[in-house]
Amino acid sequence: MLFETPIVNNSGTTLPHQVAGFITGANTVGYLVAGLLFLKFWRRTKDGLFLTFAFAFGLMAVNQAAPSLFGIPDEDLGGVYLLRLAAFLLIIWAILRKNLARGR
Repeated sequence: MLFETPIVNNSGTTLPHQVAGFITGANTVGYLVAGLLFLKFWRRTKDGLFLTFAFAFGLMAVNQAAPSLFGIPDEDLGGVYLLRLAAFLLIIWAILRKNLARGR
């Protein structure tokens, strides 16, 4: 069930389910909006950097929503952090690819 498991913040206190759900939803929407903006920039410029950033922010949105949607109390237990790792690796790869291509 959605939000059955307690959400614990960094200080060790348990957040009410409504607050945790609101924060999770707000973060997820923020990542989705950022991803859509990068997708818009990609459609204008056809620069692969923007497409990669859009995909990475989509992964971060899924990473943010997954623990709440699937009832994972701690992201270490479900391997959800691997989505965030993949997003950051994509961002690093896109930046390196863009900067190394300039030198040629």
